[in-house]
Amino acid sequence: MAEHRPGAEPAIRVAADGKVLLAGDWTLRALSTDLPDLRAQLAQVPSAARWDFTAVQRLDSFGAALLWHAWKRRWPIVEGLGEAQRRVIGRVAASSGQLRPGGARFGVVDAIILLGGALLGFRSHALGFIALFGQIFLDLAHLLRYPREWPLREVSANIHKVGVKAMPVTALVGFLIGVVLSYLSALQLKIFGADIFIVNILGLGIIRELGPVLVSVLVAGRSGSAMTAQLGVMRVTEEIDALAAMGISRSLRLVLPKVLALTLAMPLLVLWTSAVALLGGWVSARLELDLSLGFFVQTLPAVVPISNLYIGLAKGAVFGFLIALIACHFGLRVRPNTESLSVNTTASVVTAITMVILADAVFAIATRSIGVPT
Repeated sequence: MAEHRPGAEPAIRVAADGKVLLAGDWTLRALSTDLPDLRAQLAQVPSAARWDFTAVQRLDSFGAALLWHAWKRRWPIVEGLGEAQRRVIGRVAASSGQLRPGGARFGVVDAIILLGGALLGFRSHALGFIALFGQIFLDLAHLLRYPREWPLREVSANIHKVGVKAMPVTALVGFLIGVVLSYLSALQLKIFGADIFIVNILGLGIIRELGPVLVSVLVAGRSGSAMTAQLGVMRVTEEIDALAAMGISRSLRLVLPKVLALTLAMPLLVLWTSAVALLGGWVSARLELDLSLGFFVQTLPAVVPISNLYIGLAKGAVFGFLIALIACHFGLRVRPNTESLSVNTTASVVTAITMVILADAVFAIATRSIGVPT
């Protein structure tokens, strides 16, 4: 066995039979002194060459990465490679996406594994969501039995954060959406001389559909992400564990106030945004079609039944409940690291918006014969 020499310079030599002989210490410290020349020598080695590691004394992850890239991320024919050195190269290969020697391809088995993993992940999320949903109703039953334990201050604070503070941005977006919808509708209606029907389009479109969905998307991105991030930070800083150690229910003090606040605030936000959007629609209709405000206000109740307003408010309450519950679900699943916090916050927003759209489709099917003039 060769005597170990600390700091032996790395060397590479191609034998007469084409075998590549490596020697010395292939570590970061040893390689940094002559790295450009070694890279150039490795680049000149044929891809089908055999590699001999018999004289390699030490190998770290930097040296393994250098060799792995020289091998074009595929295992060559190697000789004299020790078990410890093979593990080092194997870890580098796994981190670069090559889990098996020989350049494994993505096949049917891999697809089945990915599908199974996705189904198991969905099952885990579904069970956690159902458990949180049931815990909310258990907390409500407990509060009905002990009214003095209602977290009124927490509910009030959350209503202020998710409702009052969201009014400016929802009003701005609603007004602009109303202007755009009215302008595009007016361009088409003027062609057919059906100017007065713009009230029907704006009323049904905004009050029944655009208002609730638009507010839900904004709230999911603004308030839903904030809820997930808040609970996630509390998980990272172990504040939730501290509450459990003190005997304080996390669902009663953290989850329930957020769910109640958003469920109560969303219908009001929908009403507010729909009103501002209708105002923006009238402004555009005034400029494009010379439609007076008096005619707009008098015609709106006649062409848009009041049931559409009830449907829009009901959508707001359901959407708010779903957004808050999803945000709390992902917030409580955050692990004590920053990467998990960012991943779950993103997943919370995407899942909430997707569920809102699915719920809106269910509402559209269930209420297809309600409030629509025929």
